[in-house]
Amino acid sequence: MTNVEELIEELSYLERKVLLTLQDIKTATPEMILKEGKFKELVEVMNASSWLRSKNLVTIQEKPIRKYTLAKKKWATKNLPERRALKLLRKRHGELTLDELKNSGKVTENEVPIAIGWMKKKGWATLERDEGTTVIKITDKGKDSVSTVGKDEELVRKLGDGELTERDVDPVVIKMLKSRKDVVKEKEIIRREIGLTDLGREALSIGVELKEEVAQLTPELLSSGKWKDVHFRRYDVGTFAPSLYGGKKHPLNQYIEKIRKVFAEMGFTEITGNFVELAFWDFDALFQPQDHPARDMQDTFYTVDPDTFQLPPEELVNRIKEMHESGGDIGSDGWGYDWDMDEARQAILRTHTTVNSIRYLSEHPDPPVKTFTIGRIFRRETITWKHLPEFQQVEGIVMEENANLGMLIGILKEFYRKMGFEKVRVRPAFFPYTEPSMEIEVYFKGEWMELGGSGIFRPEVTEPFGVKHPVLAWGLGLERLVMVNEGIDDIRDIYVSDIDWLRNSKLPRL
Repeated sequence: MTNVEELIEELSYLERKVLLTLQDIKTATPEMILKEGKFKELVEVMNASSWLRSKNLVTIQEKPIRKYTLAKKKWATKNLPERRALKLLRKRHGELTLDELKNSGKVTENEVPIAIGWMKKKGWATLERDEGTTVIKITDKGKDSVSTVGKDEELVRKLGDGELTERDVDPVVIKMLKSRKDVVKEKEIIRREIGLTDLGREALSIGVELKEEVAQLTPELLSSGKWKDVHFRRYDVGTFAPSLYGGKKHPLNQYIEKIRKVFAEMGFTEITGNFVELAFWDFDALFQPQDHPARDMQDTFYTVDPDTFQLPPEELVNRIKEMHESGGDIGSDGWGYDWDMDEARQAILRTHTTVNSIRYLSEHPDPPVKTFTIGRIFRRETITWKHLPEFQQVEGIVMEENANLGMLIGILKEFYRKMGFEKVRVRPAFFPYTEPSMEIEVYFKGEWMELGGSGIFRPEVTEPFGVKHPVLAWGLGLERLVMVNEGIDDIRDIYVSDIDWLRNSKLPRL
């Protein structure tokens, strides 16, 4: 059996039917094949033709075709505004004022400037000023045009009878009508023509039979003997098959689930908080000075309704005030300024998830504490390839007796190892509310990349809440982690609905 004969054996019933239909008409549109081949639906023709094209038995040529219809049905029975105005002008002996045209009832108020504009453009009339009055006068060409029909008007009448293609219209005339508002509508369709290839003609010359096709041998076929009369299709296991994409969660949500699982395996408890927060908890409780640039309108979103919140109990507020002004009784100098209670009352969109951690510590000052937060934060950032005004932050804290820097490094390495990074290192850094502070870096694709910050909360942060033991803390931007793992160069791409990226993204190992 030759390769062509094997190919014929693998053809489906509908593929054979398309080939046999094309045997006589050679090249045809899908609609013609539908009619000539007596197919039930156009989709049968297109599916079979697509498979035949993949087997090099037919070609499918696609060409854009423009089609035109009237934008409003009224133009099928109603003259264009300039034609109605011209008839009125002739009836008034070739001259009338602008006010007379407006009050004539022949054209609407909106159509008056359209009628005048097109009469001038077509050379049917002129406009003159006579003692402060605008007078419309008919021209010789206008007189001759009263009893004739323009090409644009002829085309409008034809469109009134039905849709026309670009092959049926004068390009100059249709361009003129398209320049007008609400006269014609244009749409573009794709015209497909299906034709036989040399291989397709060779297959037909060998012989293509149209038989009832069976894909599976059944007991009924065997018992009735009908299996002798039906055609069993030959299957090619190497043939093309469309890709299938199962439903799955957005990659960002997949990473959130993975991080939750990693924290749970390490004995952490998840805590949450509110998007709208008190400046006291977001800044002051973390020993951030009230004149810090991050608290400016340029960096923080302040809300209008509500614009303030009630402060915590007075005793706690006074301890925070004293820590800012003089450093309390822990040997710190504080910031040395007059702390403003009104500044602390302001309502803001939280700038970090650390606000959840400090709130939790204020209610749970005794060890052990192991919590984490995953949530949105808000900053007045200029949108760039690596910055967004709204993004996700991941944070964890540990508070227990004798907690130290070595323990923090060990926790960080274990967390990132579970997230898929084997090489993790830390280097000294500065953060407002931790001392010592470290940046966390992972080794990825041949280079070290910074993913987050970490450190031990300063005594100025923990002392006002009665926390007597070290608090280890670290945080990272979730989007940065996704960008590194997914090879994304622009943070904005994470939130764009790119269907190909969503389909092809790999599920992280949970």
